Amino acid sequence: MSKPEIKTRVLHSETNNPWFNLATEDWIFREMDPDGHVLFLWSNTETVVIGRYQNPWIECRLDQMQADGVKLARRQSGGGAVYQDRKNLNFTFMSGVDVYDKDRNFEIIIDAIAELGINVETSGRNDMLCGGKKISGSAFKLTKDRAFHHGTLLVDVDLGRLQNYLNPDLLKLQSKGIKSVKSRVANLVEFNPVVNMDNLAAGITSSFFNRLGSGTEEVMNLDSLEKIPRLTEYYDTLRSEDWLYKKSPNFSHRLSRRFDWGGIEINIDVVHGSIAAAEIFTDSLYPEMIAKLEKALRDMPYHHDAVELLIADLQQDNEDWNKSLQDIGDMLLNEIKG
Repeated sequence: MSKPEIKTRVLHSETNNPWFNLATEDWIFREMDPDGHVLFLWSNTETVVIGRYQNPWIECRLDQMQADGVKLARRQSGGGAVYQDRKNLNFTFMSGVDVYDKDRNFEIIIDAIAELGINVETSGRNDMLCGGKKISGSAFKLTKDRAFHHGTLLVDVDLGRLQNYLNPDLLKLQSKGIKSVKSRVANLVEFNPVVNMDNLAAGITSSFFNRLGSGTEEVMNLDSLEKIPRLTEYYDTLRSEDWLYKKSPNFSHRLSRRFDWGGIEINIDVVHGSIAAAEIFTDSLYPEMIAKLEKALRDMPYHHDAVELLIADLQQDNEDWNKSLQDIGDMLLNEIKG
């Protein structure tokens, strides 16, 4: 008996909503026919995407993101934090493990970019380079019966904003002798200005079908949520506060500063995105204020807005506390940056 024909599909997202796109990727991977080949292409609005096990307060400059309207998203897979905008093309190859081929996936991308007059090569396990600069990074996942390879392609990303929202790993930078993030990466338009999101996506689609045989093309958008209940479940999870913040590793902060009214030390333990314990030591002349602050901090979300509301509420209790509370609030907000 001959084997059934392998199904080949390309799905394009019409929305730049990062939570929808990540949910769609997850839905496809979980629900796909493990004997098939799927390519998913999409782009996000201005977003920092962190890995499943990363701490957003450490990886990101949350205060600057909030000020500039940059979204935070947490993907299901591991890896590091990346900044994306509408000029960054995301790709995901999904196949059954028996027909999965990482090298073929890279070749599909490289062939498509070559058609646009640019020579690209792989570097190590994850990256693609052009002229010695990184234009793409990848990550991979294998399960019992299926596998995925997803990555990004820098088409015309605003690299100046790249460093506004990410906190670089200083140990990694020192160990590799790297002077700046911006100097290591490049956009494809730098090598050929005719490249854009549309012709690159079309080229990758064509290259995919050329390698794996003809198949179907499908469009995904927010209307899909009304038709696919499981997709809606994934979407609601990925945009929830619990997923974005409470999935972070537990950590502790010790804040210490001296003001004109006295010195203060605050020790905070954060568990699943909330303050599980808070201890305050001070020589302030307002012990009642300190007791109320210490009690109020416990079980509060470790988040910029929650701290602002708390300080404002406490300032209503006693006008004499206003200056001290404002100083403490500024110290906490500078640390949380959320």
